[in-house]
Amino acid sequence: MIGLPDFPWDRLTPLKELAASHPDGIVDLSVGTPVDPVPAIVRQALADASDSPGYPQTYGSERLRSAAAGWLRRRHGVVLDQANVLPLIGSKELVAWLPTLLGVGPGQRVIFPELAYPTYDVGARLAGAEPYAADGLLALGPERVPLVWVNSPSNPTGRVLPAEHLRKVVSWAREHGAVVASDECYIELGWEEQPVSILHPDVCGGSHEGLLAVHSLSKRSNLAGYRAGFVAGDPALIKRLLEIRKHAGMMMPAPVQAAMAVALDDDEHAEEQRARYAARRAALRPALEAAGWKIEHSTAGLYLWASNGTGCWEQVRALADNGILVAPGDFYGTAGERHIRVAVTAGDERISAAVRRLQ
Repeated sequence: MIGLPDFPWDRLTPLKELAASHPDGIVDLSVGTPVDPVPAIVRQALADASDSPGYPQTYGSERLRSAAAGWLRRRHGVVLDQANVLPLIGSKELVAWLPTLLGVGPGQRVIFPELAYPTYDVGARLAGAEPYAADGLLALGPERVPLVWVNSPSNPTGRVLPAEHLRKVVSWAREHGAVVASDECYIELGWEEQPVSILHPDVCGGSHEGLLAVHSLSKRSNLAGYRAGFVAGDPALIKRLLEIRKHAGMMMPAPVQAAMAVALDDDEHAEEQRARYAARRAALRPALEAAGWKIEHSTAGLYLWASNGTGCWEQVRALADNGILVAPGDFYGTAGERHIRVAVTAGDERISAAVRRLQ
């Protein structure tokens, strides 16, 4: 039996009920789920491809892979062949299963940030490996490590890792035989800082050996419900993942592939969505600060990492008393025990309600 932690958000249920009892209803800022419409061109592409009686390819269509490669080149300065792209049934499934797919097992450590999305830990446990939260790799000494996760912009903190930092991670990993998997699902949401991909030549020196970049359209294009993501990078690693995923039946539905390709080709809708998040963030951040919270990092992404100096659950309860639900920082590691994560993904009316209540 694999020992897994309780699902974190189940612990929020009583406080969600408290927040929902507010006369004007709950403002749920606890989960970064999109609330805005799926772009019309994407819905049309899904509908046009809906007559799809046959099995889709695990590898995805060349049309999809080319769109992903084109987006990486156009938006992020990453040049790679479309053959080195692999679609995912949402990026979370790869985060959970990558250690297993790479053959990581008992007696081996999977490294991820001290403040991190809980699924990195879960993925290590599913593989029977040891989850190990560490922001510094030098403390590991000469140990051979199979997999290192980085996440920039960070969930939960919104911290951006500069190219120099990422270069050091890549150099260390290559010396220690590790694969570096970079979770880049918030990469188009840089505010005060602009994130850079692990596959950018300034980071990797022009070689993608040992590197994987994981991308999602959930935030960029409001496609969380479509489960649309992809991984790109080292040709040998992509080939290995493809072969295993074929056996496991990990196939993105063909209509979703068609919709995803259209979404990746179109930047206009992504800029419109980015503007929505920017406006909500600009309203919510000063309201939290005026109410006594200090915002730390949060220079990119969809979250404000905040603290008023008390324990995270005290902060969650204080906000729930005002009908605002946020996530406690300890969901993301013990280093978050005095912080909360506040999502800016609610609709405009709910964000405005939160601002009024904070005042």
